[in-house]
Amino acid sequence: MNASVFPPSLMTTVPTLHFEQVSFAHRGNRLLAPTTLSLSGCQRTIIMGPNGAGKSLLMRLAHGLLSPSNGRVTWQGEPPAQAMVFQQPVLLRRSAIDNLTYALSVSGVPRRQRKPLAKQALDKFGLAALAKRPARVLSGGEQQRLALARAWLLNPAVLFLDEPTAALDPAAIKAVEDAVNEFHQNGTRIIMTTHDLHQARRLADEVVFMYSGQVLEHTPAYRFFNTPASTQAEAFLRGELVW
Repeated sequence: MNASVFPPSLMTTVPTLHFEQVSFAHRGNRLLAPTTLSLSGCQRTIIMGPNGAGKSLLMRLAHGLLSPSNGRVTWQGEPPAQAMVFQQPVLLRRSAIDNLTYALSVSGVPRRQRKPLAKQALDKFGLAALAKRPARVLSGGEQQRLALARAWLLNPAVLFLDEPTAALDPAAIKAVEDAVNEFHQNGTRIIMTTHDLHQARRLADEVVFMYSGQVLEHTPAYRFFNTPASTQAEAFLRGELVW
């Protein structure tokens, strides 16, 4: 990525996100136990746990893509501007630059400003040469960078990322992690799921550890990795498969 500066943050502080006895069930199956959790400050929160633990579900409830079966998900104060990047980016059947100009049009940016802003974002994320290429034929790493460029244009106060580097090669992983860190340095709160322990160690300020639809730990990253409080987290950190 180029080293141009992110646009000024729309917010100087990020409101606290509250889960108040939030649970979720689908077709009679409880997928998330009643959960009370508060995420505050401009931190990089990494949600970890084995497959089926409820990581992506928790994130979708936080972002408002799903509604809880019981309880409430609220922001303290006005809900902040948010963006989400999925493991498999959701891209339009258009060129890379058209994906960005469309996002700007939906956000109400005047037409004359859309293409210059989109070109700046493509250049920043190393995609300028691919501007006219169909977005859906880009490589996995290029698609993730395009999704991050789109998020950058929306200038979110909170950025959700669901396994954004799964199946990417090391160079693509580094590009995504560099982008995540730059978002954070610009004042964006990061809430991200990952299976990669090394990545979590590199990025996390705090960890939410989930197991079987429950939040077992919410703790500073150094404490989680050095002295986990639950036997399930200990097993997870040892690389044992826990279900």
